[in-house]
Amino acid sequence: MNFWTGPTLDVQADHVRTLDQTRLPFEVQWLHLRTLQDCERAIRDMQIRGAPLIGAVAAFGLALALREGVPLNLAAARLAATRPTAVNLQWALAQVRAAVEPTGAYPGAAPTDRSSDAVSGAVSGSVSDGVSDAVSDAVSDAAARAWQRACAIAADDVRINAAIGEHGLRLLEQRLALRHAAARPVQSDAPLQILTHCNAGRLATVDHGTALAPIYAAHAAGIPVHVWVDETRPRNQGASLTAWELMQAGVSCTVVADNAGGWLMQQGQVDAVIVGCDRVAANGDVANKIGTLLKALAARDAGIPFWVACPTPTLDRAVADGRGIPIEMRDPRELTHARARRMDGGIEEVSLMQDGVKALNPAFDVTPARLVDALITEHGVMSASHPIA
Repeated sequence: MNFWTGPTLDVQADHVRTLDQTRLPFEVQWLHLRTLQDCERAIRDMQIRGAPLIGAVAAFGLALALREGVPLNLAAARLAATRPTAVNLQWALAQVRAAVEPTGAYPGAAPTDRSSDAVSGAVSGSVSDGVSDAVSDAVSDAAARAWQRACAIAADDVRINAAIGEHGLRLLEQRLALRHAAARPVQSDAPLQILTHCNAGRLATVDHGTALAPIYAAHAAGIPVHVWVDETRPRNQGASLTAWELMQAGVSCTVVADNAGGWLMQQGQVDAVIVGCDRVAANGDVANKIGTLLKALAARDAGIPFWVACPTPTLDRAVADGRGIPIEMRDPRELTHARARRMDGGIEEVSLMQDGVKALNPAFDVTPARLVDALITEHGVMSASHPIA
């Protein structure tokens, strides 16, 4: 039975609703994000994850902060600190601030002229009711502007990812045609074999996904597709999230150990590798979930195309190359422990290692542009070596 096929983010009048991804695949629970703190916690604790979804939730977090009367500068700083690698977070915060700051009337704005007296009076409690009402109206207007921009960011993400799916579909169709023309020892009706790493599907976005968008488009077009899903240690986003959402959509998939990808490529069981990205430097270097680099190296050795689904908000013009991308270091407990379902159906955290063992948990690595055969963007397929015109 299918319980969910997207979208991941449901916008209500006064809050947003999204799946709690830390509960998957065992439980389907919806988070109701009503405050800045709710959004901050959801991003930091990876209840939501995926660069595009992080950006959208951060945008709504700023709008909710304004409704609460939290200074914009403080709210933006708190949200920016939750996840350092995904550039969509910084991009979305900048987008909302640009929509709000021209008014000069939000909590935390630098006061000028008449607004200086209003803000000062609001703090001291010495202004008249009329001025207080004016400040309140200005803050409400700023919150409305922020909410409107956050809604636009979410809508744009859906459009962007749908376009990535269509452009990626063309690549998959070309790959299928080449495979048939080469008369490889497979049945003509055998599914196209795609390997992916981590989760870059609907759960990582508002809808459609990035790396999975072409796969969903192919499935919808009647092209038989099978997906090799890396388990993606240590948080198992592949096994827990990618496999779950592919099964919800009726797409054939098989979970494999992270280190099985190279062997599958050697055996001729992979036609292409498609991954997402959290940040792409100006030279085309790609930051993605730890382990992506090893897949790119194996694909290059096997002569298999390695494609990165890349929404243009993920391009970072301010970073020259991958050396400038900050790599998030997460709690070692994510590596030493895991959530598991008991035989009686209960969920518990279990230790995978002996007590006291040292563990290092980098969340991302950087794949050099030279190993990326193409970036699939909403504008079309681009060379990784020249991603920014």
